[in-house]
This record gives sequence, structure tokens and C-alpha cells, in this order.
Amino acid sequence: QVQIVESGGGLVQPGGSLRLSCATSGIMFTRYNMGWYRQAPGRQRELVASITSGGSTNFADSVKDRFAISRDNAKNTVFLQMSSLKFEDTAVYYCNAKLGLYNVWGQGTQVTVSS
Repeated sequence: QVQIVESGGGLVQPGGSLRLSCATSGIMFTRYNMGWYRQAPGRQRELVASITSGGSTNFADSVKDRFAISRDNAKNTVFLQMSSLKFEDTAVYYCNAKLGLYNVWGQGTQVTVSS
């Protein structure tokens, strides 16, 4: 059974940091491209960051130089380190595992940036 489980969300002040984790099971993790997406109320889901099976990364312009994505293939887990958080980073963050046309999503974790 495939499982994608995000954790690490919460309430943080502007300028603060959070580290999101996405633990997977039931997939051959090393073959999958992994991504973090987010969806704010009233807005479409958008790509935040991605990392390929080979370790290449890509970031949305809005988070470049503030966020980092990494993966631990031994633990079948992908991470999103978020720094210098802004009000506009508030959203539900979703983890995605993709292999070809096959996509699996997690349930999401809420990140709220508020003073």
C-alpha cells in the first residue's frame, strides 16, 4: 500500500523557519521524482520545489534562496527546509511522488506564518 505522509507544519512568525518531512512507503522511492506543492485559500495549487531521482532540484521563483529541498533515499523521505518565512508562504503544503504518469499525493500539512 502506497503511503505519502507529510509532517512538520505549524505556526511560525515571519522570518522564522520550519522543516517539512515527507515519509513514503510502498514505492521504489529512489526511482521517483519528488515535489512539494502548496495551496493557499482561494488559490491554485502551485509547485514550490522539486527534486529528481538523480538529485537535481528546481524552485519556484518566490522561494528561491529561502527554501531547500533534499531527499534521504535510505529513509524514503524528502524534506523541505523553509527559512525567512513570509506571510504569503501560508498554505497547505503537499508532497508529491511522481514516476512517469503515476502521481501520488499526501494529505498535506498546514503552514501558517503569522505574528
